[in-house]
Amino acid sequence: MDRLLPALFAILLPLGAQAHPHIFVDTALALVTDAAGRPAGVEVTWRYDEFYSLLIFEDMGLDGDYDGTLTEAELARLTGFDMQWVDGYAGDLYVSAASGPVTLGPPEPRGTAVSGGRIETRHFRPFAEAAPPDLVLRAYDPTYHTAYDLTGGVTAPEGCAAVIEDPDLEAARKRVEEELDGRPPTIDDFPEVGEAFAQTVTIRCGAAQ
Repeated sequence: MDRLLPALFAILLPLGAQAHPHIFVDTALALVTDAAGRPAGVEVTWRYDEFYSLLIFEDMGLDGDYDGTLTEAELARLTGFDMQWVDGYAGDLYVSAASGPVTLGPPEPRGTAVSGGRIETRHFRPFAEAAPPDLVLRAYDPTYHTAYDLTGGVTAPEGCAAVIEDPDLEAARKRVEEELDGRPPTIDDFPEVGEAFAQTVTIRCGAAQ
């Protein structure tokens, strides 16, 4: 999620420039259908790791008593912090069908909360055009600066079935080694291998499932 707070990279450097990823996000995906039962978009939940949440608190001057909870005023300030997307950012969510990529509209924020010192946000990504009943969803950061794990699961509406396939980690690591070609990895020079580490969600609706 390198669109956010570039200054934080300097804080992360002591952890080791070779360490990837730097941010860990427990993710949940929910396919949303319209009144006619057609896929209309995806609701995305991001639950950030404790360390990154702490960095955000410090950067924004929140949680001054360090108890891991925010006042209503602080929570209002935090709301939308991860919705300031730069041009060209895909939202780290990629949807495709047999016919090719499915275009997603801009994010629609649906809530921000803090629990156990961790920030959790929800947003909705509408499909820009009618989507087919069979879809493939993948949540990943191409640069692998952020790691998304479907810890929160995948929710499919009635009449649809979702299957999660884990990545081949051995193949993913081999790809990293091949693309680095012997040079040491750094924050500024790391191959775009996030897709290789991503889980794949296949959703089938209707008779096709």
